[in-house]
Amino acid sequence: MAIESVVALRLILLFAFIQLAAASVGRRNYPMLAGSRNIFSNPGAETDDVDLKTRYPVQKIKIPIDHFPRDPRYEPHTDEKFDVRYWFDASHYKKGGPVIVLHAGETNGGDRLPFLQKGIVKMLSEATNGLGVILEHRYYGESFPTANLSTESLRFLTTEQALADSAYFAQNVVFEGMEDVDLTAKGGNAPWIIYGGSYAGAQVAFLRVEYPDIFWGAISSSGVPKAIYDYWEYFEPVRKYGPQECISTTQKFVDMVDEIIIRLHDSEKTKRLKSFFGLGNLTYNDDFANVLAWGITYWQSINWDPEISTRKFDYYCGNITADELLYKNGDLKEEAKALLAAGGYGKEADALANRLLNFAGFVYADQIAGCEKSDRTLDECFGQHDLQWFKNDTLAQADNRCWPYQVCTEWGYLQVGSTVPKNQMPVISRLIDLEYASIMCRKAFGIYKPSDVDRVNKYGGFDIEYERLAFVDGEVDSWRPASPHAEGARPRKNTLDKPFILIEGAGHHWDENGVFPNETTPTLPPKAVADAQAQEAKFVKKWIKGKIGKTAMAGISWQATDGLA
Repeated sequence: MAIESVVALRLILLFAFIQLAAASVGRRNYPMLAGSRNIFSNPGAETDDVDLKTRYPVQKIKIPIDHFPRDPRYEPHTDEKFDVRYWFDASHYKKGGPVIVLHAGETNGGDRLPFLQKGIVKMLSEATNGLGVILEHRYYGESFPTANLSTESLRFLTTEQALADSAYFAQNVVFEGMEDVDLTAKGGNAPWIIYGGSYAGAQVAFLRVEYPDIFWGAISSSGVPKAIYDYWEYFEPVRKYGPQECISTTQKFVDMVDEIIIRLHDSEKTKRLKSFFGLGNLTYNDDFANVLAWGITYWQSINWDPEISTRKFDYYCGNITADELLYKNGDLKEEAKALLAAGGYGKEADALANRLLNFAGFVYADQIAGCEKSDRTLDECFGQHDLQWFKNDTLAQADNRCWPYQVCTEWGYLQVGSTVPKNQMPVISRLIDLEYASIMCRKAFGIYKPSDVDRVNKYGGFDIEYERLAFVDGEVDSWRPASPHAEGARPRKNTLDKPFILIEGAGHHWDENGVFPNETTPTLPPKAVADAQAQEAKFVKKWIKGKIGKTAMAGISWQATDGLA
């Protein structure tokens, strides 16, 4: 699952895999429906760096819209093709080198261009004398197979269709300026190695299993091969690994809110509580709880790379753990104490009052102020119950419809507080339940059933495994509970043939980013990340040597390259 993305759909409360750190009052905020994307990890909205766009000009390939003409799921069928965008860098390529593909996942492929220049694609291409590629996903960026995004048109947006796109690309692409070199997985002999992070990490794992004769190897970084409808575990990593004073204070404030609204069901105190936060005119209580949850979700947006990381989680925690008053709302101190007492924290009211005032100040500065500047009502900015806006199905609404559609149909990942175990204090309100989190599915797409996660989990879920399939995950990643490194998943050994790496202290696909040599410091990138990237280069080179040896035994002459030493 990007820090300042054009998708800026915040409240994720995510609705995709890429966590977006900046709220945009011009966008609707989603409830806890699967992760704003990149999640998460996005080096920026499609780069404005003219040099990158010039250096890596966009390419297009025609790919069938419908790879499964006999499956009634896709009726009415079509035999038409559509343009899928891709970019490549041949500056490191030498004869015998592999094709290194980065699957762009559920975002604009142009967002990934920096990885050709200084990220994982550049690292692996340089290490192996390979050709680096960024491949855009159908229905994202500008790779649209349909003229609009109606629910009927979105029927071709499925996991299996997207997998087939990647396979078709590998078998048919001809790289501009290299027409005399057959680098396809169909006719050529170049090893194809595919990398993906988050949702794309799941995609590449599935590709290795479903199309093993096309993709010689795959690296799933923070991949989520286990689709989970009720994904309350999204908040477990921040609960366990986040600053404990911040987590404890968050839990107390959430419990206070739930005591007043759910357990006491006191309408007068509920009105006072919402007014205290400047949200008195927000109609629905679950929308109110959703707004309060923003701060904790910034955890996913933390990255070791300062170019894409957010400080908002630090600001949030700094605010709610500060015992001195940080905002000019001291006149509400007695009200803060009264609300704390009503919510069951009367004995701690004196100690927590300033923290609660600071929490209200943070909510205003982080979210409400932008809404006020837009001249929209609170319901228009933060409400989820009247989603007519989401029914706009033009291509311009891709960011607001495509990943949500995938969530509603196949992937799930509804991030809720209601199903957190009763003996555990949640970090988001129990008002945020499956009914609330799935509002968009019903209102925008007419989908009333839970996501059909079996369509994803048939590829292996937690147990997915294959030779030359690597899993590289972050220890503190919000998406780790959906990965093979989830607590409770079976333990595995880390080998060169089946790498299984958990990066200590790392978040969401931290290995994907890179820095220029002159930017490297003793702590940038962190040693754990640098070590993981070195391991990736090592096992990919071993994989490629195995392919070359296999091809040589078949009587085909290969030229070994310096990068494979």
